[in-house]
Amino acid sequence: MNRLFYGDNLEVLRRDIPSESVDLVYIDPPFNSKRNYNQLYTNVGKEDKAQAQAFVDTWEWDDRANKGLDEIRGNYNSVFTRQSIGLINGLEPVLGRGSLLAYLVSITLRIAEIHRILKLSGSFYLHCDPTASHYLKLVCDSIFCSRGGDFQNEISWCYKERELSKKRWNRKHDIILFYTKSDNYTFNYKDVMGDYSDYTLKHKFKYKDEKGHYRLRYKDGRNDPKVEGPDTYRQYADIGVLARDWWDISIINQASKERLGYPTQKPEALLEKIIKASSNEGDVILDCYCGCGTSVAVAQKFNRQWIGVDITYQSISLILRRLEFSFGKEVLDGIKIGGIPKDFESAVDLAEKHKKDDRLRKEIEKWAILTYTKNKAMINEKKGGDGGFDGMAYVLDKDEGGKEIYKQVFFSVKSGLDVGVDRVRELFGVVEREGGVRGILLTLYRFEKLVKESKKYGRYKNKFLDMDFGKIDVICVEDILDGLVFDMPTSLDALKKAEFKQKGKQGELGEGG
Repeated sequence: MNRLFYGDNLEVLRRDIPSESVDLVYIDPPFNSKRNYNQLYTNVGKEDKAQAQAFVDTWEWDDRANKGLDEIRGNYNSVFTRQSIGLINGLEPVLGRGSLLAYLVSITLRIAEIHRILKLSGSFYLHCDPTASHYLKLVCDSIFCSRGGDFQNEISWCYKERELSKKRWNRKHDIILFYTKSDNYTFNYKDVMGDYSDYTLKHKFKYKDEKGHYRLRYKDGRNDPKVEGPDTYRQYADIGVLARDWWDISIINQASKERLGYPTQKPEALLEKIIKASSNEGDVILDCYCGCGTSVAVAQKFNRQWIGVDITYQSISLILRRLEFSFGKEVLDGIKIGGIPKDFESAVDLAEKHKKDDRLRKEIEKWAILTYTKNKAMINEKKGGDGGFDGMAYVLDKDEGGKEIYKQVFFSVKSGLDVGVDRVRELFGVVEREGGVRGILLTLYRFEKLVKESKKYGRYKNKFLDMDFGKIDVICVEDILDGLVFDMPTSLDALKKAEFKQKGKQGELGEGG
């Protein structure tokens, strides 16, 4: 059973993943690589705060950082080494308590747990960029190498990007650090070998027999002898070129069929290399910063078991839609989802927890809207003034001439204990102002006074369905948990338009955020 967790990955690693149960871990944690490096190092300048989404590349020294530092120093869960504790203690007077140290504390907490859950034969890939890769290598060394593991490679992922600078050498690569927990690990080199160039095949592998192109080699490794003899052997071209530690893989550009609109999406070709080389069919792959789900989609494609974790419900929603469009609805039956509310009490707990965490204040809104619409609404991503609505969807209708058209429905979410009828009036105002046809107010608690107020705004006739709907409706979380879902056909799903191929057929994902 594959597993997808909604929540803080540190909590999930500690609570839900047993020791030595995972074969391969890949993570691509967020980092503010576009910030001025000098500002990061010296803690000069105002630190940004993560507001709407946790994948925004921002870090600050706060209560979470203080708690994390205390856990490292106190060897919480007995997962930290003397070297890792000493490293963080040594970096504090060098870096100060600012964004860079906060980032390193956060990552150290998680890498220590990742080492715990890896099998002895397991491998770990950490995707980062040159902004902090030198610090992260020290963190990994202090946890892996001090316990019998090994640093295997620093891989450069090279790509082309339009952003250019005339002030420095243009940055066109990411760093991927590759570690193993022991010297007994999987590396399927034949599965990631490259192909020889046409020139090499023509001029070096110039001989051919029933097995294919080959060249003659001396047994001591020297190149082509002119005459085949007892001291020569045939090296066939189908062996391929052994993998190197720099990968020339294109980023996902605007026109790519893979593109989902997720800001840090990585190409599937990148994850294919890692998963094919460092795991076998049936192995367990974990990505605890899984974002839009490239790692889990590739793991699914190559018949690996997988575990994905992300702190935003929007990512969980996107991953489920991606898997459904890639592999069919039946793939969802093989996924166990953890961390999402299953009853009213857990929904209240989630809302209260989010209120205490700046990273997650909008998460209850996203969960309510995407659950109610079965992931087909678009979240309003505006920070600060959101225009009075938290999400919207396009629904199918017909104009007076019978032509199919699309109209807007707006969603607002309120999780307070006392929501006044003015919220209903405000939503109606949004619908009127934006030229929409319907507004739906989603509330954590049940308010009969709001339902009564909503009836004052009349009905909306959808000509496509030939059905009437409330101009304004009020839906509570208990109704959603009981299975109530959005009752209109949407034209666009909450994903950027993309295509996925499966068994020779193509499915299409709709427009979205």
